[in-house]
Amino acid sequence: MSEMNSIGYIRNFLIAFAGVVLSTAIFFGFQTQANSVSLEAQAEQSTSLTVAYNNGKPTLTEFYANWCTSCQSMAPYLAEIKQKYADSINFVMLNVDNNKWLPEILRYQVNGIPHFVFLNNKGEAVAQTIGKQPSSVMKANLNALLAHETLPYTASSGQISKFKSAVHTSPSSQNDPLGHGAQVK
Repeated sequence: MSEMNSIGYIRNFLIAFAGVVLSTAIFFGFQTQANSVSLEAQAEQSTSLTVAYNNGKPTLTEFYANWCTSCQSMAPYLAEIKQKYADSINFVMLNVDNNKWLPEILRYQVNGIPHFVFLNNKGEAVAQTIGKQPSSVMKANLNALLAHETLPYTASSGQISKFKSAVHTSPSSQNDPLGHGAQVK
C-alpha cells in the first residue's frame, strides 16, 4: 500500500507543478501582450493635437476607445507602423470616451470607431477611414500622404462632383403610385 501512496503522491505533485507552470506562463503571456500594444500606452506616447497642428508634418489622427475590439486588434500592427513612420508623420490618438475631444469628434463627424483622419502638413483634413484597416492599406495611405498624393483607400474630403440623374419629373407622373413621382426618359 505504501507503493500506491507514493505513486499517488508523485502524480498529484506533477499535476500541481504543471498547473503552476501553466498558470505562470498564461499570466506572463497576457502581461506581455497587454503592455506591448495597449491602447492606453500608445495614447500616452502619441503626439499632442496642438503639436500636430503646428509642426508642419502630416498627421494621422485615430479616434478610439479602450473597449473597442477593432481598435484593440489593430494596436499591434499600428504600433509597428507608428515606429516606422515616427520621424515623418504625427500620430495622434483621441479617446472618444473623453469629453475633452468632443469638438474634434463633431468636427470630423466621428460616428464609428476606429475612425482615422488624415491631415496634410498644413493641418487640413484630406481623407478619413472608419473601421478596421489592414496594415497594407494603412501603409499605402500613409505613403500617399507623405507623397502629397490622393490616398488610395479612403473617403476623400473636399469638393465633389454634382450628380446628374436621368430621371425627370413631370406633372403627369405625379399621379402614378408606382412611379414615385418620377418618369424615366
